[in-house]
Amino acid sequence: MSRLDTLVGALRKFYGTLPTPPADPFQLFVWEVLSAHSVPHKRDAAVSALKRHRALTPDAMWRAAQKKLEDSVRLAGPYLEQRVNALRTGVDTFRRNPKLAVTVRGPLPAARKALKGMPQMGEGGAYRMLLFAADHCVLPVDARVSRVATRLGYGEKQATFSKTARAIREAVSAELPETVDAYRRAYLYLDHHGSATCTEADPHCHVCPLVTNCPEGKTRVS
Repeated sequence: MSRLDTLVGALRKFYGTLPTPPADPFQLFVWEVLSAHSVPHKRDAAVSALKRHRALTPDAMWRAAQKKLEDSVRLAGPYLEQRVNALRTGVDTFRRNPKLAVTVRGPLPAARKALKGMPQMGEGGAYRMLLFAADHCVLPVDARVSRVATRLGYGEKQATFSKTARAIREAVSAELPETVDAYRRAYLYLDHHGSATCTEADPHCHVCPLVTNCPEGKTRVS
């Protein structure tokens, strides 16, 4: 068992089982749009409302009444107009390219190219799509994963975030088994840890289960 396996195992014991993003590409896209500038319980309420209205496929959302769509999306929080516009754009993309779900599950270069330009996805969202909805062994790196990984010694901060993310992926992939489950587990727990405990301004190192294995954590509690 690698050091990273041990660290992720400690996080799993500390936090318990964490929910995973949707496995369906379109539903994961909707989940991404509703997650931005929101919190999990509000995002989940909006997703549940769309599900009740049977609006979680591209064709069904395209046919959905504007009021029902807006009332559902409003549950996620602010930026209603931006969210609805992003969803409408995404619906159009999925409907114009009905093989998009198949493409993202295919060879990685073509999959990444197909996801470019998807509204409100960005690189992190695209990598989450590739990992959770397309079964690719890739690590999404957002600000939380980047913070936790570099504090633990996986990669170093570079001149740009994309270069930092690349360095983290290289360091992490050297220790992770080449399985989708391993990559999903690593992402979920590193990301959640960055949100709940290993925060930016005031990390809670005194309760962190990784502090004895964290170079930065040990300096903070000493």
